[in-house]
Formats: sequence, C-alpha cells, structure tokens
Amino acid sequence: MNKLQITPIPAIDLIEGKCVRLTQGDYATSHVYAEDPVDMARRFEDMGFTRLHLVDLDGAKSRHVVNDHVLKAITRATKLIVDFGGGVKTDDDMSRVLDAGAEMVTCGSIAVTQPDTVLGWMERYGAEHLILGADVKDGKISINGWLEDSAYELMPFLQRYLDAGMMHVLCTDISRDGMLQGPATTLYGSIMQAFPHCRLIASGGVSCIEDILQLDKAGVPAVVFGKAIYEGKINMKELAEMAF
Repeated sequence: MNKLQITPIPAIDLIEGKCVRLTQGDYATSHVYAEDPVDMARRFEDMGFTRLHLVDLDGAKSRHVVNDHVLKAITRATKLIVDFGGGVKTDDDMSRVLDAGAEMVTCGSIAVTQPDTVLGWMERYGAEHLILGADVKDGKISINGWLEDSAYELMPFLQRYLDAGMMHVLCTDISRDGMLQGPATTLYGSIMQAFPHCRLIASGGVSCIEDILQLDKAGVPAVVFGKAIYEGKINMKELAEMAF
C-alpha cells in the first residue's frame, strides 16, 4: 500500500472547553461531541497522528483568546504538534498561545484587519510558527468566526502574504464546512497551481478517506477534518496506517 503524501490533521473545536462542531460556521448549530478535549487529543495520538488543529470558537466570537487553558492541558498531556486558531488579535493573545505550547498560530481575521501586525509577528516569531487563515465564502475572505464578510478576494489575499514570506495557509471553504459533502478539491488544486511552494492545509467538507485521497492526488500538502471523525465517517486507525 502506497503511503499518503498528504498530512491528515484531526481537529478539535472548542466552546466552553468542550469538543463541538458547527455547520457552515453557524454557532446556532453547535453540537457537543465530547466533554473532554484532552482525552480526545490523547486518543488521536494513540492512533498515530502527530498533528492537531485546535480552534477556540469562543475566542473567535469574542475576539480574544479564551481556551488557552485547554491548549496548555493538551500540550502537557501529549506530544502532538498543535496549531491553534481563534481570537488571536493582540501581542498578548499571541504570547499566551505560544506560552501554552502551540507550535503554530493561525492568523485569520487579524490578517485582514491588521496586516502590519501579522507581518510584524512573522519577523518576531518566524513565519514557520504562523498560519495564514483564509476562510472563503463566495470567493471572498470572511472574518471574526465567519460572522462578517470582507472585501478581500482569496488569491490577491494569499499573494500578499506569500510574497512577504508566509509559508503555511489554512484555507476553509465555509460553504462546505460541516456538510460532509466533500472538500473543494478544485479550489485547493488551483491554489497549489498558483502557489506551488505554499504549505496549504485544506479544510471543510471532508466526509471519508476517499476525499483525503483526492486531495492527496491534487498535491495538497495537508488536510484538516473534524465532523467526519465524530460522526464515524472515517476509520481513523485505517487512515493512520495509510499516513504514517
């Protein structure tokens, strides 16, 4: 069996310290799948996964980091490489998240509203520790927990930061998030074609292992998925055997 080239990254989304999932970013659709995110992270590690995507939905909504205590508990309990996003708006937010053990921090809304701040963080902390969050709705970037639309189109937005030295990009097609109807493979393929050196992380819509195989064939370096795990759509042990 050929090993996957793509890196599969399970996700934990947090509201009030619990593992939840939303549908298309709608907080009214919040569904709790697990009470203990630390236990969930340990289970992912035991299966063989090395990465974790941790999203502070409380932070995204309130516009400041809220669940860094959960991040700290996970990084103390596991050896997972954790990337963290949600509510990182200030130098204090960034310091708290890094001090809590995040290896990488996703900068989404602030990359739209305060680009100079993000460019400064790239210089201060190193581009390898930042991820550009690009949440896409109808070709435009959405911000603040997907509650607001911006005027920025995806490709010029990516171009600016990649030209400045950004390495990692997390792109989520909001229309597919939580829908279990397959990822926006064509969109991600076009990003890789335009920016072949981009360390793209695809997100949104993954419903089965075949979806991940299609992203792998499209040359996408990494993929985040969550609801498919909690709904039992993906055999995680089988996926781990294919990936590691």
